[in-house]
Amino acid sequence: MLDDPGQAPHGAVPPVAFVLGGGGVLGAVGVGMLRALFRAGIRPDVVVGTSIGAVNGVLVAADPRPQVTDRLVRLWAAPEAREVYGDSVARQVRRFAARRHLHSPRPLRRLLERELGDVTTFDDLAIPFQCCAASIERAAEHWFDAGPVVPAVLASAAVPGLLPPAEIDGEHYVDGGIVNSIPVGRAVELGARTVFILQVGRIERPLSPPQRPWEVAQVAFEIARRHRFAREMAAIPAGVTAHVLPTGGGPGDDSPWAYRDMVAVGRRISRAYTASRRYLRDHVAGVAPAPGGPAVAPARGGSGVASGRPGVASGPGAAAPAGTGSPRGRVPPDGR
Repeated sequence: MLDDPGQAPHGAVPPVAFVLGGGGVLGAVGVGMLRALFRAGIRPDVVVGTSIGAVNGVLVAADPRPQVTDRLVRLWAAPEAREVYGDSVARQVRRFAARRHLHSPRPLRRLLERELGDVTTFDDLAIPFQCCAASIERAAEHWFDAGPVVPAVLASAAVPGLLPPAEIDGEHYVDGGIVNSIPVGRAVELGARTVFILQVGRIERPLSPPQRPWEVAQVAFEIARRHRFAREMAAIPAGVTAHVLPTGGGPGDDSPWAYRDMVAVGRRISRAYTASRRYLRDHVAGVAPAPGGPAVAPARGGSGVASGRPGVASGPGAAAPAGTGSPRGRVPPDGR
């Protein structure tokens, strides 16, 4: 847990958290956002993540330096990344018929062990890191913050139906996105006073009634995801500033096979970097302004995400992220 910022020495930098949300292959946008943050001179004091956000986030916690984004780019482009969901359709059908999941967890485990080592613990990481999973037996949100790292991240990313539940100490866990897809509130609980939210873009898109059978579950899950996010954004206390970074737009992921689509990874990273870098220049103190633009004043007070006005944290009544119904904060327009 971070120290109480109220007890920090005069002039100390308030704790900064990176919050990395879930979203499968769309999580590639998080790499672009991370690159923008590090190049802007912004470093995390704590990292929290869910699902693919836990995968990206644990590497940042292990090496919170700008070079980690190069490592992440290589990881996302590596053949091993494609193997995570790379089984043939025939093998998927056989596995699903026998075991109720489509893919083996072994490729993801090998990838994580290659990057982190198979005995790395939370205490071995350079900065505090926590990841969220859903406990089946307790039907509850569970936060991992101690013990071996790789099993915890596998639990956080165990998408039901795609990967099997992860068993840890006799308890079974599935993807944390089911209970807390964008864990803003956890970062605040840990003492963060500036929160950068790396979301995958789904909250930027309007929802509409389902038109195809597979869209029924997608829409239902998206309502639950956005409701939790909106509630946590509305509960952000005074003195905390949250920035929802933009993804740069791009095509949606409505196909039931979209989770296997690694083709657009490079474009997603590039778009998110450009949009987030521009946002940081316009809205965060100490970041170089956009060419010809005004200098950015320090963000002051407020409770909610950074507004569309440079250097001003929004309070009640600010516009909400599209489709969330939140009374506070908004997703900044991409590229502005």
